[in-house]
Amino acid sequence: MTRFSTLLTRAGAAILLGSMLVLAGCHRGSAKDEVRTSDMKSQFDAVIQAYKSGQFVVDGAVLSALDTGSHFAYLKDQGKLPKTVLLEPSDDSKIRKQHLQYMARLQIDYGFTVYYDDGGTLKKISVVDTKARDLEDYKAPPKAADAPPPTQQHY
Repeated sequence: MTRFSTLLTRAGAAILLGSMLVLAGCHRGSAKDEVRTSDMKSQFDAVIQAYKSGQFVVDGAVLSALDTGSHFAYLKDQGKLPKTVLLEPSDDSKIRKQHLQYMARLQIDYGFTVYYDDGGTLKKISVVDTKARDLEDYKAPPKAADAPPPTQQHY
């Protein structure tokens, strides 16, 4: 039976503990297959925001889904079609299923890849899993009274 000196035993324990800490530090967070949106925002060719009633904010302008498709058609004609697009919620609206379906349609029509912000993490829109919706123009909600204005009595 061989006895190790206490100095050698303590040095071995310190090396073992140090290597465990280094490996734990390198592994932290790498098990997740998610990317923070704030870290990757500058990596996208175009960033658009979801707005109310299936509309989008593109370059500061509120556009219907049909107008957003026209915007990308114009970019395609100019040879400036983005390869990656980030869809993020605006201050007024969160990303809804309708937005994802419109973006799936645009992804099919123009061939770019769309990612969306899902609670701070990026997810890719899958054309197979997301039903692509036909692009529509914005229709304002009907006014409360569609009746003609009341008649005025003149004396």
